[in-house]
Amino acid sequence: MQKVSIITVCYNNADTLESTILSVQLQNYPSIEYIIVDGASTDGTLAVIDKHKDIISRSVSKKDEGIYDAINKGIKMASGDIIGVLHADDFYVSSEIISKVVNVFEKSGVDCVYGDLQYVDRANPEKVTRHWVAGQYREGLFRKGWMPPHPTFFIKKECINKYGDYNLTLHQASDYEFMLRMIHKHRIKVGYVPDVLVKMRIGGASNKSIFNRIKNNLEDRKAWKINNIKPSFFTLFIKPISKIGQFFK
Repeated sequence: MQKVSIITVCYNNADTLESTILSVQLQNYPSIEYIIVDGASTDGTLAVIDKHKDIISRSVSKKDEGIYDAINKGIKMASGDIIGVLHADDFYVSSEIISKVVNVFEKSGVDCVYGDLQYVDRANPEKVTRHWVAGQYREGLFRKGWMPPHPTFFIKKECINKYGDYNLTLHQASDYEFMLRMIHKHRIKVGYVPDVLVKMRIGGASNKSIFNRIKNNLEDRKAWKINNIKPSFFTLFIKPISKIGQFFK
């Protein structure tokens, strides 16, 4: 049985972290390692972590260089065959998510798996504001502005050991670069779960302001450049435009 390591990174997330933890606790898959990497929170987050220490495999609270530095620390701590990242604003939509993901890994022999995502209102998680249907991957889709939803993305640790972890020279688009490098550049085998796996509260680090979204898109160009690959001339323009349809699903 493959072990799944789930990494949650947090900083002053006392208001949302518990629902994230509980969504992991409710998973019916029997071999889960749960790791929390906290950035030295001061708002009560540590009390939430301590409250649920019985279901947390490993945790650390220490200042870091940002979200992706914290994820890399979690990866180094992880002993699982499969790695997934669930941020403190996010939660799994049912108890069967990890079982579904592992089933695709085992039946299809793939190296990574992703699914669909819903953005929800921060105060009312039942209110869906965006519905991201990722769809089945086909070679070349990254050139058409496609990417999988990062909170739904699971990858074999052996791929990370072979091709590297998150690039810390990028601040907003490190997740994009990571998946671009793994899927488009190195062509690891990809699987898809055609279901909503994760709900993400709006207002997180990557979507809390228009400025951050613009900065993210500007960094996309660097993600291609540092991998010595070229996007199509329209790739970086169509990527943000392609998200408009998510508001009308």
